[in-house]
Amino acid sequence: MELTKPTIVLVHGAFADGSGFTEVARRLVADGFPVVAAANPLRGLSSDAEQVGALLDSIEGPVVLVGHSYGGAVISSAASGRPGVRALVYLAAFVPDAGESAQSLVEKFPGSTVGESLKPVPLPGGQVDLYIDPRVFHAHFAADVPAEEAALFAITQRPASGVALGEPASVPPAWQTIPSWNLISGADLIIPPAAQEFMAKRSAATVEVVEGASHLVFVSHPDRTVAFMETAAAAVA
Repeated sequence: MELTKPTIVLVHGAFADGSGFTEVARRLVADGFPVVAAANPLRGLSSDAEQVGALLDSIEGPVVLVGHSYGGAVISSAASGRPGVRALVYLAAFVPDAGESAQSLVEKFPGSTVGESLKPVPLPGGQVDLYIDPRVFHAHFAADVPAEEAALFAITQRPASGVALGEPASVPPAWQTIPSWNLISGADLIIPPAAQEFMAKRSAATVEVVEGASHLVFVSHPDRTVAFMETAAAAVA
């Protein structure tokens, strides 16, 4: 009797939403995996992790938890203390330790264009929402995605609050106890490859580098991304 495959939970990052995983999800479903795309609120790291954690608690059976970019920080907290999560998969992602934020990690190594790419929108109460300026979205965020497709991603992007990107992780990260896999985008202009490699090595992740890939590696290379996820799923089956 064939064993039930784990549920793959996809957590998007900042300046994105779950629709970016469409081609990845299509392939996973065709391969027989249950798939859930979480709605990441992008409001604050601890509150975002709590919401994703609540979703995880509703899923029966083992889970492979996947995070892109800021979503990597979210899954690192959300999976903590949840034994149903058997593997963590990071896609061009932040993999913070306790006390680190997305902002502090992106500033740790040279090569990121994120600071010059942000378009702030002041909010009532003194907070700020951050978008990637559509004028640079293709070049800085999605250089290996066709220009017309990148333009649509720029239009439909969801902002992250300044609070979310600046909030440090406050719990021991789940990657200390859960096996992890890290897909590094080799030409990333948002999270420099050197930063991704540093975080992957520190977390003792199984690593694969996609040379020439932009920050949207899972959009430009869906087949390779899916194969990477399925390798993680098979390893913890």
